[in-house]
Amino acid sequence: METKQLSRGQFLKQLGLSSAALMSFYCLGTGLTACSKGSDDPAPTTSPSGTTTGGNTSASADTGITGTSKGTSIDFTIDLTNSNFKSLKTEGSFTYVDDIIIANAKGAFVALSKICTHQGTTIDFRSGTNDFKCSNHGSEFKIDGSVQKDPATKALTVYKTELSTNGNSLRIKA
Repeated sequence: METKQLSRGQFLKQLGLSSAALMSFYCLGTGLTACSKGSDDPAPTTSPSGTTTGGNTSASADTGITGTSKGTSIDFTIDLTNSNFKSLKTEGSFTYVDDIIIANAKGAFVALSKICTHQGTTIDFRSGTNDFKCSNHGSEFKIDGSVQKDPATKALTVYKTELSTNGNSLRIKA
């Protein structure tokens, strides 16, 4: 008797699951990282620097984040020894935690709203020019959050950063 091997998708189709059910199954099977839709999703994401981030308001030791990273009472700490954030110790690197972009701007940590004030696109840090740029319409922001180049006219929200004395944790607060 010959046994035919089925792929997971073929098997699920034979069970009569719709494509929507298959996508849900796929998302659940991959930790939701493939189906993240926005900042309300606590699933980890990867920044252009390759740093994995995540966390809603209180995160476990696995994520490297503790505290509140959303809402009006922002006050959280990043463990810079955690594999998710080790690269942040390198000048020019950056990462996102919920709606905040955190960058190592020439040895000084800065944290700002990651949402461009022009039309809400996520901004990126540019280490070569030590500033932030919105790829949507070209707005640029200085590391103090002020507008450097329009069309944005309003500064980004800036958060306080405090590096621990041993350099292994970074606190971000409103």
